[in-house]
Amino acid sequence: MLPPSGDQFEISAGGYWAVVTESGGALREFCHGGRHLVDGFAVDAMSSGGRGQLLMPWPNRIRDGRYRWGGRDLQLPLTEPGRHNASHGLARWVAWTVEEHTAHSVALTYRLMAQTGYPWTLDLRVVYDLSADGLTVTQTATNHAAEAAPYASGAHPYLAVGSGPVDRLELLVPAASRTLVDDRLLPVGREPVDGTPYDFRVPRPLRRLPLNDAFTDLERDASGVATVVLRDPSSGLGVALWVDGHHGWLQVYSADDVAGTARRSLAVEPMTAPPDAFRSGEDVVTLGPAGSADDELSTCWGIRALD
Repeated sequence: MLPPSGDQFEISAGGYWAVVTESGGALREFCHGGRHLVDGFAVDAMSSGGRGQLLMPWPNRIRDGRYRWGGRDLQLPLTEPGRHNASHGLARWVAWTVEEHTAHSVALTYRLMAQTGYPWTLDLRVVYDLSADGLTVTQTATNHAAEAAPYASGAHPYLAVGSGPVDRLELLVPAASRTLVDDRLLPVGREPVDGTPYDFRVPRPLRRLPLNDAFTDLERDASGVATVVLRDPSSGLGVALWVDGHHGWLQVYSADDVAGTARRSLAVEPMTAPPDAFRSGEDVVTLGPAGSADDELSTCWGIRALD
């Protein structure tokens, strides 16, 4: 019998172990020394709440699934009908194909065919690679269409430190601003985090603060990397998620609205563009026509254990 998420691809190195699935090219499990670093999903279950999934060719939400590009009005399927949004791209539930599988890495590909609402053909590729430094994820899109295509990418891991709840954990998010949203979780403005409960630039306990917020204006190290840290102050154990310079946004979500898994873990979603970016145009990448110098984009992020 085939699991709901299809074939399972195990990789390991440097004390780390991970499982990636055929469905959505998703990160189902990720551990270090027997300690779970992500809150994934069981082998006999589907991903829920976006757990471990890749968000391509856009992350987060598009209002009414409608946007305008190249002089055309386009309509995407509404995959979040309760809020009347097109959510988290077009590659979450499709079967990805293994390109290469070694002991420590796996590469998968998916050809996103031109379709209603997104009339461009892209080759999508993801590489999960393990080393003593943890997990590195590289997401790539290549445009095969004769016209330029809009593009953004993201991912949806849930960071875990122990069995939860996250209230007792300390969070560091190196972001100076957050997006304000309406009841459909669509942007209506932006504010500095200074003097608000959302300022996590210095580690502090989450307590009962509900989070479903897109953070930006990220502070980075000399190499351009921004790092989120979730840590148990009593044990010192934690997990870090880092993003490269292409990722200007981090969606942080405590899942308070999901019975059974509320505040069990914390989703930290790398995003190259904010919610509703196909409508606003903010940070949307233009993939050039096939064969042009700018027809491809690769982005990197990763997770590592903190002891």
